[in-house]
Amino acid sequence: MSSPMDLSASYPPELSPEQKQHLVSTVKDWCIHHGLAVRPPPAFVQGAADPQGVLATNAPVTLFPSLFPRSCYESAVSVQKTYNELYASISGNIDWLGEIIEDLVDVDDFVAGLWKVHLAVKSEGYVQPLSLGLFRSDYMVHKPQSSLEEAQLKQVEFNTIAASFGGLSCLVSALHTSLLSSPTGEPIVYPSHPALKGNLPPVNTAVPALAGGLAAAHKAYGPSKSTPNALPLCILFVVQAGERNLFDQMELATCLTQSHNIPVFRITSPEILELTSIPESNPSRPIIYTPPYSPSTQFEATTIYLRALYGPQDYPDEASWKARTHLERSAAIKCPTVLSQLSGCKKVQQILATEVGGPEMDYLTRFLPNTEPTKIKQIRATFAPQYDLSVGGRGRELALNPETAANHVLKPQREGGGNNVYRDSIPAFLQSLPEKDWKGWILMELIQPPPAKNVALRSDGQVLSGDVVGELGMYGAALWKENGELLHNEQGGWLMRTKAKDSDEGGVAAGFSSLDSILLF
Repeated sequence: MSSPMDLSASYPPELSPEQKQHLVSTVKDWCIHHGLAVRPPPAFVQGAADPQGVLATNAPVTLFPSLFPRSCYESAVSVQKTYNELYASISGNIDWLGEIIEDLVDVDDFVAGLWKVHLAVKSEGYVQPLSLGLFRSDYMVHKPQSSLEEAQLKQVEFNTIAASFGGLSCLVSALHTSLLSSPTGEPIVYPSHPALKGNLPPVNTAVPALAGGLAAAHKAYGPSKSTPNALPLCILFVVQAGERNLFDQMELATCLTQSHNIPVFRITSPEILELTSIPESNPSRPIIYTPPYSPSTQFEATTIYLRALYGPQDYPDEASWKARTHLERSAAIKCPTVLSQLSGCKKVQQILATEVGGPEMDYLTRFLPNTEPTKIKQIRATFAPQYDLSVGGRGRELALNPETAANHVLKPQREGGGNNVYRDSIPAFLQSLPEKDWKGWILMELIQPPPAKNVALRSDGQVLSGDVVGELGMYGAALWKENGELLHNEQGGWLMRTKAKDSDEGGVAAGFSSLDSILLF
């Protein structure tokens, strides 16, 4: 049997020109046939060439599934429900979370804006005690080349809002499964390789799990709160205008309508105040949606699923903040609430990862009081070293020294690609900022993945091959009360994103990565 080193060193097998042509053609056709697609990027198809917005192209995908250590995958699966519980508990502890956020509001306008929304609704009084989280915990395999230790799973970040690609990730694993399947037991579209024979990606349940979380919230909402006449109930997806990744979102919507019989409507964030209303005479504050194409029909939204409003670019004016407050004060169950979104700040992640003395400072035990010590240990093992930039602290020393900065990444309080500062750029970047603003950033030691190669088919038809690194996302769905008590807690499905080794950022939507699947070894 081949060793893991032998497998990865010779993987993926080299394609002949004929094999490459056939494989690329097959993947393109499969993607469009099954909806593994995105709207074309502007650099590929300009708006003038598609004024009606009718075109779609394959999502960026790898031609081969990537090899991934079974032990690391199983670790990610086993801790996800505990991670769900942890972040539900944090978002419910307003005093602790508030201390962290209030320390950031004078250096981060976006965090300050979200906190202001919470304070405005708190002063009026929240009417919905339930919160929904559709989470994704992102990891990389850590395997320093100079180390003899086994590969370790290390967390890149924990996403509490708009954790995307659950829909398309299921399709990518189905794509690779179809390419690997053969009556003879050996795939015929790929060259022969030990890793490919009789091996398929693990089952990916992201769509039913994420849709199941939304359906659980819909059910928990209960009957219509509208008076004097009850209204039909629905779920609202709030999305960005011009969303290229709509087919990913539609996988969840289709599952909700077909498997759970729940009406789903999509509105863009600029349409919130135009198409929804809250009857001020009703103390329950139900949020009412009126379809613009059927103004005589109204629906009451049980659940608001945000695939927008997660970054500063989504708040171009005061009306955007008014819209977010409008949603937050309503009776609908939010996915996420402002508090849950704020719990995903990198500062929270850094504090959880910091080893501090005394049981009163053991935050994992504090927020997971009924969790087995082995699970606490598993979660702690996923943390990479992280530091704040306080005066005289270890983080400041590491960040300002060019030699040590070269092994770190500087992160703001954001989710998604394109926000971080890497390696040699860190010292000069910090020195360009007022020192008082440094506390808005955290320093994280870079994860060192093992060497790997793959071939990617981009959305513009380019085929690129070379050295790559992969990032595994593990999905979770949780519904909880304001005291953190869980009503629904599920681990479900995964996402693999692969990018060129020399690309620091990892977002698919931002154009850095390709969707991938995994073969366990």
